Amino acid sequence: MAEKPLARVLVPVITLALAAGVGLAFFIAALVRPPELPVDTNPAPLAGHTLCAAVVVVFPSDAEMRAAVPSVRDDPKARRVFVDPPSLSLLAVPGTDLEAWAQELHARFRTAERVTVIDADATAAQLKLTAPPPKCPREGEY
Repeated sequence: MAEKPLARVLVPVITLALAAGVGLAFFIAALVRPPELPVDTNPAPLAGHTLCAAVVVVFPSDAEMRAAVPSVRDDPKARRVFVDPPSLSLLAVPGTDLEAWAQELHARFRTAERVTVIDADATAAQLKLTAPPPKCPREGEY
């Protein structure tokens, strides 16, 4: 009986080993993935919170700000909502593009005086600080 060439044996063995390695990598990634952050869009006072990654929407009056709260509360990109009359400071769910979200909010709230993105990491990088502030945690606040 003739022996099988080495290549005919090695190719399936290598393929199986690579597939097992990829599966193991996905399994480990799932284990070390950070836990989901809690979502609580009930407005809370901003006092005592230092935000480092957020979108701030400033309204002309408290009444207009209060009228916007239901829309923000139902926004799937909102993770936390803080009020500081007459403005809303919004922490996003991880992975949200703050600039794009700010544009969406500006289009939604036409009466808003200002929609601003707070991004301490981007600001520190632009300023090329020799002693930058600590990296903003994924929660969006220090």
